[in-house]
Amino acid sequence: MVKVTAHNKEEAENCPVRSVLTKVTAKWNLLILLTLEDGELRFGELKRAIGDVTQRVLTENLRLLERDGHLTRTVHPGPPLAVSYALTEQGFDLLRVLKPLVGWAAQNFGDISEARARAAE
Repeated sequence: MVKVTAHNKEEAENCPVRSVLTKVTAKWNLLILLTLEDGELRFGELKRAIGDVTQRVLTENLRLLERDGHLTRTVHPGPPLAVSYALTEQGFDLLRVLKPLVGWAAQNFGDISEARARAAE
């Protein structure tokens, strides 16, 4: 079993589950990775493809994914100035690992929804 217990901040920062997986499996980060699977997108295209994300939240999450090496940010000189994002090899590798989880979620959504409804009764 993977150790997930942390007794202090240093242990938490050095735990792969807490340090890496909590970031990449976060709602917006996973949706960004999935959206970029088919290729580079400009910021506006990415925002429209995801739909219900605010510009601020999208920007913050793109910065985190870029910082961790999952995607690249390219500034295209203008006018108008354009910024686009694309997955790195690391980003594609990560997506290959996460796609089975995404498939599992889609396959089991009906059962999970029913269980939630029963729990709410």
